[in-house]
Amino acid sequence: MTVTIYHNPRCTKSRQTLELLRSRGIEPKIIEYLKTPPTAAELTKLLANLGLLPRELLRAKEAREAGIAADKLDPMALIDAMVKNPIVIERPIVVKNGRAALGRPPEAVLAIL
Repeated sequence: MTVTIYHNPRCTKSRQTLELLRSRGIEPKIIEYLKTPPTAAELTKLLANLGLLPRELLRAKEAREAGIAADKLDPMALIDAMVKNPIVIERPIVVKNGRAALGRPPEAVLAIL
């Protein structure tokens, strides 16, 4: 059972989600996505596994600060912008066996475990 978390150690929800996994005896593969951003193909797959549109995985405040006009970009352009500016990707994302969940709240990831 491989569990992966796209993690930002500076994010409270991300730290809480990681702790929740560990409290259940799960030591996930940790991808610090700010240091190792997903490719466009990886992000597209994550979005499909989450059942979300790119705009739904976008952190609005950070997107504005990065100059990303989400309402003016098509989905592929938005994915490209997210890859180039990974700080705008909502976190944490937990993946297990092709299923994914956004850890907001952290307990939401329990549905895929």
